[in-house]
Amino acid sequence: MSSTLFNSQLHDEKTFYQKFLTDLEGCTNEIIIESPYITTERMRTFDRLFKKLLQKGVKIYIFTRDPREHDEYMEPQSEDAITWCEQEGIQVLLCIGNHHRKLAILDRKILWEGSLNILSQTFSREIMRRIEGQELALQMFNFLKLEKFL
Repeated sequence: MSSTLFNSQLHDEKTFYQKFLTDLEGCTNEIIIESPYITTERMRTFDRLFKKLLQKGVKIYIFTRDPREHDEYMEPQSEDAITWCEQEGIQVLLCIGNHHRKLAILDRKILWEGSLNILSQTFSREIMRRIEGQELALQMFNFLKLEKFL
């Protein structure tokens, strides 16, 4: 078993964002986020930091559901958030077919995976595992064949 697994931590909806934002602040190259849902309210958590990271040259990629696959409440929020991201220089890749993965790969060195919708979570109880180490971050990157999208 890889020693990388010993460099993991569990977080819930109460502790996730503080640690995740700290990880984002340390990014120097690339951020990949898969979040099926995006809400206007949750994006306010990230807007200033994303702008700052983009100014430093960090590339940000968001994989999310096509807004047309959302209900009438979520569809306009998703569209608004996607429009904002694209105007700021964040590349948004729309997924069709009930996309449901929730993860982030930061600088291909830190992997976050679990049940929390990173760009929309509000009230639900969730869990996320943070794994620090290039081995498992690259394993996920390669498993998802992300190279062809970036």
